[in-house]
Amino acid sequence: MAKKNQTVFVCQQCGYESPKWIGQCICGAWNSFVEEKVYNEGDSTKDSRSRKVSGKKTKAVKLADIRSDQADRLDTGIRELNRVLGGGIVKGSLTLIAGEPGIGKSTLILQSADNISKNHGKVLYVSGEESEQQIKMRADRIIDRISDDLLLLSETNIETVTDIVNDIKPGLLIIDSIQTMYTDTLDSAPGSVSQVRSSTNELMKIGKVMDIPVFIVAHVTKSGDLAGPKIVEHLVDCVLLFSGDRNQDLRILRSQKNRFGTTSEIGAFEMEESGLSEVDNISASFLEGLDEAGEGSIATAVYEGTRPLLLELQALTSTANAGFPRRTALGIDINRLNMIVAVLERRSNINLSSQDIYVNVVGGIRPEGTSSDLAVALAIYSSLKGIDNKGQALAIGEIGLTGDLRPVRHADKIASEAVRMGFKKIILPKKNAAKISLSGTNIIGVSSIREACSKL
Repeated sequence: MAKKNQTVFVCQQCGYESPKWIGQCICGAWNSFVEEKVYNEGDSTKDSRSRKVSGKKTKAVKLADIRSDQADRLDTGIRELNRVLGGGIVKGSLTLIAGEPGIGKSTLILQSADNISKNHGKVLYVSGEESEQQIKMRADRIIDRISDDLLLLSETNIETVTDIVNDIKPGLLIIDSIQTMYTDTLDSAPGSVSQVRSSTNELMKIGKVMDIPVFIVAHVTKSGDLAGPKIVEHLVDCVLLFSGDRNQDLRILRSQKNRFGTTSEIGAFEMEESGLSEVDNISASFLEGLDEAGEGSIATAVYEGTRPLLLELQALTSTANAGFPRRTALGIDINRLNMIVAVLERRSNINLSSQDIYVNVVGGIRPEGTSSDLAVALAIYSSLKGIDNKGQALAIGEIGLTGDLRPVRHADKIASEAVRMGFKKIILPKKNAAKISLSGTNIIGVSSIREACSKL
């Protein structure tokens, strides 16, 4: 760390500070350093620019005296958003929502801001990207009657935002987006590592000291990761990722970090002309068309957060024209697919060396975990042998290198959801099947991948 009142060089990739310019940073990036000034806390230049956040006086309290019951939350008026947040927005918390441009982040935030302002008082929406007229046009399209307590501010200076927050004391603060905010205490441009980090620190001070929940909109990189320094993800209490294909209507909101709720929780929305609407039965939307899918198609399930999610998984095998067969996976890790193919060949005596294999998860979602391994193997086997299960079978289970099937978590809840969705046959590991008793459905417990293929 450099001395005060001196120039420092900050890496734009990781935020590392160096007292001198160096070609390669410790994170491996080349020529990523930019020059910035560091002001002494007693420096008059900084004192004239900075503003203090007013609020209650902080003091240490006894840990034994603190209540551990449910935190005070604000109802967003959107059930799927409440689910992902863990029941609503916690007062004093920082929530970061990120996604590709045009995916619907601002629309979702504006809808929830109007609901909160009607039930909980003033909401301050700070926009650094769009003009007030642009936001008003969107609000007229998605909101029937705009609340008088929904306040709009077009500003990018974080000190000015702090002053206005001190004046009006809103019940919720929204920043759209953090990459446009800047502080006068730094010379770098908005969106740089130092500016994003400093602005987030100021917003955290506002939230914690004044007990105001803060919603921060952020950008993502081409690879889908959050743009800016990694420290921002550590500072905030909740990280939400909004994803989906802009050419389709379905949008998925996923919780990647949540200090007040379950991680990996998801919410489903559908983009309409009047804004985002909630999808109550997300499994039905993913399974639409499964009955007519034919061979190579099978249903699987993952347990996301607090509920099971049923998916359609498709596979296609075709004779390879080149010397090396292709392996293509959409929604499934390619290394996992290669392992499953190797197990199928070795443990089930199936020759796939001359077959191109394509695997796709319908709907564009990427299931986490290994519970869909068995479905991948059975979909490949179904396509290779021309077996059509007519959309009646669902398979879950983790495949080991020895060809055995390992049990998966929450199999009973997944099976109950599958029965509710009308599946007649559920193929799963024997250890899971022994604990499930459901009428009207054929529960098939298998111990190996070879046995599972014979039951398809």
